Amino acid sequence: MTAPAPPLDARERRRGRILAVASHPTGFVFRRVFTENLPTLALISLGASEFQVGLQGAFVFGFVALQLPTLRLVGHVSKRAILMGAHVFTLLAALPLLFFDRFAVLPRDSAIALAQLSFGLVAAGACIGETVWFPLLRGYIEPGQTGRFFGVLRSGWHLTLLLFYVGSQWWLTRHPGAFAPLFAVGWGLGFTRTFLIANLPERSERTGERVRVREALALARDPRLARYLAISLGNALRVTALIFTIVMLRRAVGMSEGEVVKNTIALIAGGLISLYAWGRVVDRMGAIPVLQATAAGMALSLLLLALAPESALVVSWTAPWFFVMSLLLSGFGVADTHLLFELTPPEQPARTLVLGAVSTGLASGIAPLLAGAVLDMVLPANPGSELRVYRVFFAILALLMAAVLLPTRGLVSSGPPQTRRPS
Repeated sequence: MTAPAPPLDARERRRGRILAVASHPTGFVFRRVFTENLPTLALISLGASEFQVGLQGAFVFGFVALQLPTLRLVGHVSKRAILMGAHVFTLLAALPLLFFDRFAVLPRDSAIALAQLSFGLVAAGACIGETVWFPLLRGYIEPGQTGRFFGVLRSGWHLTLLLFYVGSQWWLTRHPGAFAPLFAVGWGLGFTRTFLIANLPERSERTGERVRVREALALARDPRLARYLAISLGNALRVTALIFTIVMLRRAVGMSEGEVVKNTIALIAGGLISLYAWGRVVDRMGAIPVLQATAAGMALSLLLLALAPESALVVSWTAPWFFVMSLLLSGFGVADTHLLFELTPPEQPARTLVLGAVSTGLASGIAPLLAGAVLDMVLPANPGSELRVYRVFFAILALLMAAVLLPTRGLVSSGPPQTRRPS
């Protein structure tokens, strides 16, 4: 086998961190604009069902399976080239949504299908690019500073996304259903990212040999990594909860698009003010205590949502709920990434990181899809009781989130697992 490439020198690592921090707000906000929250509201405006909304929410996670065939390219193709190619594809796939306002003149089913196709292709391209994004970042991080790096990195896109949603709330309050200009702003951010990622340094994993998918899958035999994968299922519950909280507030409670976006602003604000602090806490205390505390807090928050009286389901009450939920989600996310990076060998990170992304992503894609299918069956059978159905739904999610605590017991990271070559 070809020897691993040497680590990046200090200057290259610093340049990589600067470019990553500069490009991530534009790139991740572009991704969020076309894959989460805003598409949910856009599809509701077209008359999409719960299952169709759940399907769209599943795209960006379900298509993470595309990282497995993409992983085969890492031994032959520059990670930067893979990232650039995938990003340009997403820009092209998003172009039809810049004309979303014209979808209203189409038959309802055709409009929903066209929107779903574009949302799906954007999600596919984003997932392919994610195959190499985290492996690139792995080469830039200084020892003992993983949490702080991701705290800074994610604070940048939270600030940008917060500004975007403040503008979106103002716009949708005055122009209900007019999503095309918002998609255009998101597309412009994505276009800007192109120039920032073109010169990212990389620690090459090109060996001339094909990276075997079986090698990545074999890593799951390591008991620590297997338990990490079980813990990361909390992300699937997070995704499902946020999607259907929005659907509940819009349909069962009757909030306007602008009011729902106010809650989204509260969600982003919680992450913005807490991410850097969470990064320092995780670096100091370790990932496991933070994962335990935040998973327990999210379970309690979901239970409170299930038990909240109808009079509390107004913006003045739900916005603080989204804010607190965001604080917990941010801590869970930083700790989750910190633990995965502890278990990732720096010289060949792609296998471990892709395994983590695919496992978590597939679960996060399947969960809202199943939830949407179940709600589509239960809601018509209980006319006039939509809110009660959603209360039961969130109570079940709370119990499942509490179960995420079980695999954290006794888990300690002691370095990355060894790659096992299957016979």
